Amino acid sequence: MTPGIPVAAARPGTDGPPPRPLARAGRRRLIVAFAPYAALSLVHLVVLVGGGDGTAVTATKLLLMPALVVAVLLARPRGSAAARLLVAALVLSWGGDALLTGSGDGWFVAGLLSFLAAHVAYVVLFVRLSAGGRRLPWWTLAYAAWFAGFLALLAPGLDGLLVPVAVYGAVLGMMAALAGGLGGLVALGGALFVVSDSVLALGRFLPGYEFAAHDLVVMSTYLAAQGLIALGVLTRRATRPDR
Repeated sequence: MTPGIPVAAARPGTDGPPPRPLARAGRRRLIVAFAPYAALSLVHLVVLVGGGDGTAVTATKLLLMPALVVAVLLARPRGSAAARLLVAALVLSWGGDALLTGSGDGWFVAGLLSFLAAHVAYVVLFVRLSAGGRRLPWWTLAYAAWFAGFLALLAPGLDGLLVPVAVYGAVLGMMAALAGGLGGLVALGGALFVVSDSVLALGRFLPGYEFAAHDLVVMSTYLAAQGLIALGVLTRRATRPDR
């Protein structure tokens, strides 16, 4: 809980009092904590678009999730179950980033499994954050339609990867739907994660796919997704403390 924010009485069946605006000191702390991640994200995208060599692209990419973990720890120094799950999801995402720098189906499946574990951590986190077991908004049904349509589109090019990609897509859609139930920055982050992975999958598995800005769209939406989810979770925990 951010110092200086009074604690209201918790309502039965919720995860704490209604959300309250962040204190000015809390906002400053978030800005300072997330500034390095934002700067590194910009540097990586510039290197990516500017045609930098593979070493520079990989090096900047592998600094991104550690920078976001540091931001979470700085902004939320007092440990909580939510913060630990968030850090776990980011560490597993870093593992996926590292593994996907390799070439071949083996590296791809390993990276997919690491990101799958990250999404499972996000699912557990979002379930924990859901207040009173509220129903998901009706619009989150769009993720079910996305999953069915996208899998049907990609299936002909998946071959032996059909099962792992289908499992990953199902968990990704579940994560995004639960993020939608939380609303705000977390919902937007979940949606951008789906956009990023969808464009990535099109480039890898759809024959004849051509899109000049492919890499930029994949990485910009991915970095925004991770940052928004982290920021949304932190601001929610600052305004709605653990029971």
